[in-house]
Amino acid sequence: MSVADLKDRIIVERKNLESMKMNHAVSPLEDTSKIKKSRKDIARMITILAQKEKEQK
Repeated sequence: MSVADLKDRIIVERKNLESMKMNHAVSPLEDTSKIKKSRKDIARMITILAQKEKEQK
């Protein structure tokens, strides 16, 4: 996965996380662990992105 693809995916995942949070505020989600999993996935992608950017320098 290229750096640009990873940045795009992070943006999409952040939007999905925000919509999940808003939906949860209006009507509770059945599986609230999805929010936590999504947050951790975003953090992993950011870490991988930082590593790839560091390698390119």
